[in-house]
Amino acid sequence: MLKNGLIAVAIFSLLGANCAFAAGPAGMARGLQKAPAYSYISEKRRAMAPFAHIMFCAKNPNECEARNGASTIILTALADKQLHSVNNIVNRSIIPVNDASDSPADDIWQVNVSSGDCEDFALTKRDHLIAMGWSPKALRIAITKTAEGEGHAVLVVRTDRGDLVLDNRTNTIKPWRNAGLRWLKIQSGDNPREWFEL
Repeated sequence: MLKNGLIAVAIFSLLGANCAFAAGPAGMARGLQKAPAYSYISEKRRAMAPFAHIMFCAKNPNECEARNGASTIILTALADKQLHSVNNIVNRSIIPVNDASDSPADDIWQVNVSSGDCEDFALTKRDHLIAMGWSPKALRIAITKTAEGEGHAVLVVRTDRGDLVLDNRTNTIKPWRNAGLRWLKIQSGDNPREWFEL
């Protein structure tokens, strides 16, 4: 009887030690990585919409309507695949051509064109994603400056993994903080005609 009791204590001690090691602070938790902290853009006060965007909305009112939908996209495997596909396809299908000059009168925003500049890429990506059933509230155009100081527009997609940037200069989709841009203003998710400073 004593021998069986010692065996039971030994087994319990071994199992108990293994369980404590596996689930305790020095065990399993040691091998787990901390969940990433996803980052979102914080808007400041309201800003004037770019004049070219005001003109774009006048010519394309359906592209600038406030609509219902989720303000954050759940980035499932399918959604991630769609996002990368649209970014790659639009980046390949539009021939990059800058506007005639830096004059506001020559800054013309267009959607679904064969050639255009950065905002035309961003608007076309937004349009394609909306056509696939994505919520317009999660798809916003942002005005930025590149590291070289050039004005630049990108599409920002709000996801459950943070704000992601679709940029015509690369097929890599990046978190907004890693996009190498200086952020100036962004569309409202609730109303595409409203803009905010960043």
